Amino acid sequence: MTTDDLNAVLRARRAKLDQLAERGIAPFAYRYERTHDARSAIAALGEGAGDAPGPEVRVAGRLVAWRAHGKTAFAHLADRSGRLQLYFRQDELGEERYAALDLLDLGDVIGVAGPVFRTRTGEATVRVASYELLAKSLRPLPFGKEEVVDGRAVLHSGFADAEQRSRQRYADLAVHPDVRDLFVARSRMVSAIRRFLDGRDFIEVETPVLQPLYGGAAARPFVTHHEALDMPLYLRIADELYLKRLIVGGLERVYEIGHDFRNEGVDRTHNPEFTMLEFYQAYADYNDMMTVVEALLVSTADAVRADASLADASLAERVPVFRPPFPRVQWVPALNSALGADAMSLDMSALRAAGERVGVEHVATLSRPKVLDALFQALVEAQLDAPTFVIDYPRELSPLAKPKRGDPSLTERFELFARGKEMANAFSELNDPIDQRTRFEAQAALRAAGDQEASGVDEDYLRAMEYGMPPMGGVGIGIDRLFMYLSGTTHIRDVILFPTMRPE
Repeated sequence: MTTDDLNAVLRARRAKLDQLAERGIAPFAYRYERTHDARSAIAALGEGAGDAPGPEVRVAGRLVAWRAHGKTAFAHLADRSGRLQLYFRQDELGEERYAALDLLDLGDVIGVAGPVFRTRTGEATVRVASYELLAKSLRPLPFGKEEVVDGRAVLHSGFADAEQRSRQRYADLAVHPDVRDLFVARSRMVSAIRRFLDGRDFIEVETPVLQPLYGGAAARPFVTHHEALDMPLYLRIADELYLKRLIVGGLERVYEIGHDFRNEGVDRTHNPEFTMLEFYQAYADYNDMMTVVEALLVSTADAVRADASLADASLAERVPVFRPPFPRVQWVPALNSALGADAMSLDMSALRAAGERVGVEHVATLSRPKVLDALFQALVEAQLDAPTFVIDYPRELSPLAKPKRGDPSLTERFELFARGKEMANAFSELNDPIDQRTRFEAQAALRAAGDQEASGVDEDYLRAMEYGMPPMGGVGIGIDRLFMYLSGTTHIRDVILFPTMRPE
């Protein structure tokens, strides 16, 4: 459809708006009393009803199909639960109300009342006794076309451009029931996570999004300014340091599900605004947290797979079955094996040369920890398809983790990978304030040397630690990436309702 064609359609719909006003028909209602959605209306009819009238229903939704035949018309109404056929008759509605159907368009939101019956083809249908226009659609939605192939309905999308679908998520949801199901499933996943943690005596808390000093991860922050206090503030890059302050205060098991922000690029697995789950358990270590993560993933996947509200059965079928215990791979031996050398003993020139060989971008500008991490991502992470714990990271890559018992050059840290991507990150949390200060100062030195992802020294957090921080295990799980894995989705923008995008 060209711009001129679209403008003609827009003009035609506004002309119908004027005609509705002339007939005294309000185009934008205040409310509508529903008794059923599409699915429950069909269920209310039952299977053996024949063509006898069933119960009276009041349903509302969007017009998605229309077939007029003189003094009768068939339509389909869609709501979140599915589609329902409507049957309009002039002798039922009267000439004036039936003639007003000409002012309706695909995409209009209407409410209808009448008995449900089954047509000769077996389709549950509402015999419309009355209808109301609830919202006039002034712009045509990009509905696809449906055809029957080998006895089954195949929908050809009228909205196939992935970028436009992400920009206009409202239209994407309106015309693609499978996308609605996807985001319903995401919501069910988050609810299942909350149930799991609540059931283990964790409490959900809220920590600041605007912070005077960012920390808890290696990332470039977004910076803003508070006018009244005349001070810079940062959008949080992680929840960690505030949650651990609460452990000091005696809240022994805490979690938060919220948005974090990192001033980074956009690709298939990164969005600058993303949803994180972080949870911390006093008196536990990283071995305990591996067991908790395994149980959490099993419980969450089972809940999504079993959700009876999903109309898209194929979505439930895609959810993987987790089978603990997951394999455990040690970080240093895995990198050494893939690199064919002792990575920890190589000098910077040798490390950067190795990075260039495997295609690490901007390797000449990266710090030693960044080069090691990039080499591991390229050579090891990308090969981990089944859920796998990578354990015992080098100390220089883990400024908030406790040294490994028996080898202080390593830390008690694990990351969970699947399909080559990180899904979880966890530590035996550092609770020695003297050691923590040393590591903060090392991070500050990297920051002063130009590493924009390094953090500084958080004096308030150190003060909290000095009061006495219990030993604890902590875990961070990217909600977006976890749902990508559970749903078999390949791009992060497809699991975020409104992803970050360039302006049109």
